[in-house]
Amino acid sequence: MKRIAFAALAALAATSASAADMAASNYTKAPAMAAVASWTGFYAGLNVGYGFNDPVATFTANDVVSNSIIGNVGTAASPVAYDVKGVLGGAQAGYNWQVSPNWLIGFEADFQGSDIKGSAASPYAVIGRPGQIEAQQNVEWFGTLRARAGLLATSKLLVYGTGGFAYGSVREDSILSNTIGFTAVAGGGGVSAVCAAAAACYTGPTTKILTGYAVGGGFEYATWRNVSLKAEYLYVNLGSSNITSTAPATPGTTASTIGTHFSDLDFHVVRVGANYHF
Repeated sequence: MKRIAFAALAALAATSASAADMAASNYTKAPAMAAVASWTGFYAGLNVGYGFNDPVATFTANDVVSNSIIGNVGTAASPVAYDVKGVLGGAQAGYNWQVSPNWLIGFEADFQGSDIKGSAASPYAVIGRPGQIEAQQNVEWFGTLRARAGLLATSKLLVYGTGGFAYGSVREDSILSNTIGFTAVAGGGGVSAVCAAAAACYTGPTTKILTGYAVGGGFEYATWRNVSLKAEYLYVNLGSSNITSTAPATPGTTASTIGTHFSDLDFHVVRVGANYHF
């Protein structure tokens, strides 16, 4: 009887040990989650945004005729402030160096197509008839070449500042018109202006490349593998410029002119974008 009880206990112990071995062999520890890849490397992407600000244009009479039209040599018609604003979009590319677990440096270049533009007019009068001189600016495209430095707040979130060189193609004009037509000649026939009624008289369309600087900052977040999303603010300053508007002249005389000084063409840019990391 004792031998039977002992055999039963031995069989039970063997069964328990076998079950424990089976449970141990069937259990597999979950693998650790893969670490976020390094930010070091090249990247490229696209962006879209909006630009805006309010520069000032100042008009100056350059001779006796233009002074007689818009008044006071050296001051001319009143300066005008105007809004420049519009959408923009383009591409960026750059390189990151993750110099430590929490810090990153790099560089970025971008190129933007732009619809940032604006205009405003200053009134004047000739023989009591109203007219105006209008300043126009249109940023056709611009680009920047900037350094970047940032803090990795988490392995996926980059907070950065940026600054560097900016350049852009800007179309400018200053157009004088009046409700009456007139011909003005001064200086013994040396300077003249021939203006038709209700039409542009003095004009000075000019397209030039302006240069300056850009500074700002933003956030970039690594979403999927190799892809990040960003939001960015830039202050872009392309500097001031001057143009000359010229009137039609009578034969044998010098055409009358008006000068326009545009203050710094600076604008704020807010944009969002996406980058692919190679």
